[in-house]
Amino acid sequence: MKTLALILAGGRGSRLDILSEHRAKPSVPFAGKYRLIDFALSNCVNSGIFNVGVLTQYLPLSLNDHIGIGKPWDLDRKYGGITILQPYTGKEGGWYKGTAHAVLQNLSYLRSQNPEYVLILSGDHLYKMNYDKMVEEHIDRNADLTIAAQRVPQKDASRFGILNTDKTGRIIDFLEKPDNPPDNLASMGIYVFTTDVLIKALEKYCSAEKSDFGHHVLPPMIDNNDVYAYEYEGYWRDVGTLESFWETNLSLTDAMPELNLYEEGWRIHTKSVENPPVKFGPNSKTSNSLLSNGAIINGTVENSVISPGVYIEENVVVRDSVIFNNTVIRKNSIIDKAIIDKEVEIGANCHIGFGDDLTPNQEEPDLLFNGLNIIAKRAVIPNNVQIGRNCRVMSYARPKDFEDKNIESGSTIG
Repeated sequence: MKTLALILAGGRGSRLDILSEHRAKPSVPFAGKYRLIDFALSNCVNSGIFNVGVLTQYLPLSLNDHIGIGKPWDLDRKYGGITILQPYTGKEGGWYKGTAHAVLQNLSYLRSQNPEYVLILSGDHLYKMNYDKMVEEHIDRNADLTIAAQRVPQKDASRFGILNTDKTGRIIDFLEKPDNPPDNLASMGIYVFTTDVLIKALEKYCSAEKSDFGHHVLPPMIDNNDVYAYEYEGYWRDVGTLESFWETNLSLTDAMPELNLYEEGWRIHTKSVENPPVKFGPNSKTSNSLLSNGAIINGTVENSVISPGVYIEENVVVRDSVIFNNTVIRKNSIIDKAIIDKEVEIGANCHIGFGDDLTPNQEEPDLLFNGLNIIAKRAVIPNNVQIGRNCRVMSYARPKDFEDKNIESGSTIG
């Protein structure tokens, strides 16, 4: 049996707003030391799949730098290993127009690998899954296509492709993000194809105008091929919104989190920078939090996720927040319910998350409405600034952008 994994990692992740302004969504940091793509890559190698292609497009520099030659995942191999597949010009080349079109553009690579089965994955979902079991079920059923699926809350079902199956597990209907979902069995965006079936389906149903698996390839295949659901009952999250990203990070601080990062038999691998251990100052206090190597804590951290290299000065309080790499928070500041991106500098005596005014963000009301503040990469906030709720501070914002030191809820700065 020979399986090739293709990880779709070219998406922008627009609902993550300014967190994905300078990086592809799969490259967004998570849980302190990881990136979102680490989970798909680690699942592959933990499942015994060592032939992996990563399809990139939107702002790939950060992602390419993180993956490198694949050494952290044992994918730096002479045969197989990891291959970065970017859009190209020339014969039949061009930008990827959608998920299926991205695979169609790389059929020459797929054929060169000559796999029996092709596993197609999203590069930005959080879960731990043994793909080998799914491939085995695909083979046992003599399926043309197997779609991983999971029951989701009915209120969230409209965000997903919804499957309808018969008693044998064969899929008899598929609706892509319906307004009124008739069921709650959601596609996880994980597919196992028999290779020749995939090639024929892409050549028959896919083009630059008809470019998406969910809209253009799966429906006719369900009508004409043997397509089955593989119901997965383990942990799985699509952190596609700012709120879900923040909640999922903070859920890892629970005493027994659903996503267990400490499981010996299923490690999540990542590219790690050599950092010294976490250092706590004489008056520091930390509770119910994740802290990464290289962080220096001289203040108080509660129910938060702290990434490598974060520096927190004296009398600072960080509460219910996610702080990315190498951010500095100066003395006497308060950070309450925020996501702060990499290399941000917050001045002394600041209060991020001030008051109870929950006015939604004026520019992105559908993304920021629950009191969460977002501060983007390399912003500099001067001393003595108060920021309300549901605010956005754009990348590379500078002290001159803060003429008013009291920023009202719902504002965007920079």
